[in-house]
Amino acid sequence: MTGAPVVLDAMGGDRGPDATVPGAVLAVRDHGVPVLLAGRADEIADRLRRHGATGEVGVLHAEDVVPMTERGPGALGRERSSLAVGCRAVRDRDGAGLVSAGSTGAVVSCAVRTVGRAEGVLRPALAIALPNLAGGATVLVDAGATADPTPEMLAQFATLGAGYARRVLGVADPRVGLLTIGAEPGKGNRLVRRAAELVAALPVRSAGNVEGHDVLTGAVDVLVSDGFTGNVVLKNIEGTVRATLELVARQGLAAPADLRRVAAFYDPETHGGAALLGLAGTVVVAHGSSSPRALARACAVARDLAAGDRAGGRADG
Repeated sequence: MTGAPVVLDAMGGDRGPDATVPGAVLAVRDHGVPVLLAGRADEIADRLRRHGATGEVGVLHAEDVVPMTERGPGALGRERSSLAVGCRAVRDRDGAGLVSAGSTGAVVSCAVRTVGRAEGVLRPALAIALPNLAGGATVLVDAGATADPTPEMLAQFATLGAGYARRVLGVADPRVGLLTIGAEPGKGNRLVRRAAELVAALPVRSAGNVEGHDVLTGAVDVLVSDGFTGNVVLKNIEGTVRATLELVARQGLAAPADLRRVAAFYDPETHGGAALLGLAGTVVVAHGSSSPRALARACAVARDLAAGDRAGGRADG
């Protein structure tokens, strides 16, 4: 286990230290990821003792907590919060990356202010890799960081997503599509139509427009959307998978073990979290209800992303 530790926001998420501390322990023991827990030192130490992990995980004291109800700007004034302390650790290179299950808006606001955007990036975007029917994965970007982007931002998401697909998924020449209401050129609202013109001029392999029914078919490697629509699509996929598998189970059409294997493809427990692209450092946003296992996976994702950034530079996010 080598390299700078991944900083885990110990107070973030619906369960706070009750999930993050055992998650950090699992990250160290199961994934070999060094972890630094940012949060109230006494609460963290108590839980580390319960798990027999005193000394295995580092602690970075932070006395304040950003509440889950905080949607963004209010987090910026809480300089002593675990989120702010964690962001500063990444900025100062004391941490390889940050993982937080806190409010997405708060994480984005604090990361942009403290870690900073990569050169030339207008706004960050959340990227999540969704398994597709072609046997690979489709990167959905933005999955919820920027609800109201400009066409220029949306076009930049295409570049960021393509960089993620190359570096993380190993796709040499990713196909990039814009999510809209029709596959024909010119379909969509003003935002998408203008973004399509901009994407066509970028050095990416544009696949044009993609409709909602092709999100998981593998039609493209990168699917670009505004954060509002992208988040709705992501939650709809998760809910539809759960509902469909429940209906199949009730009919007795497949063995429970087989259904669990399918469900795992789209379970936050498996993918760990979404990468916040376009920053000067690595940040992974985990689901607020993440279990210890999901948080451990998110720490592994952050470690791998940070290693990829060091190897490949940050020019494409």
